[in-house]
Amino acid sequence: MSDAPQTEQYWYNTKTGQVEKGRQSSWENRMGPYATEAEARAALDTAANRSAQWDRDDADWRES
Repeated sequence: MSDAPQTEQYWYNTKTGQVEKGRQSSWENRMGPYATEAEARAALDTAANRSAQWDRDDADWRES
C-alpha cells in the first residue's frame, strides 16, 4: 500500500448523466476516471470524438 496521497478522481455516470466525485456507482454506469469535474462532464463528447478519430484512422488504413 502506498503512502502517497491519492488525488481525487471524477466519473461520469451514464445512467444519471451526473458527474460523481470518487467511485459512487456501479462500473456498468461509469466512465472515467477523469482528473477534473469538467473533463468528466465532457465524457460523452470525448468518447464521440475518439470514436470518430478511430473511424477516420481505420478508413485511412483501409485505403493504404
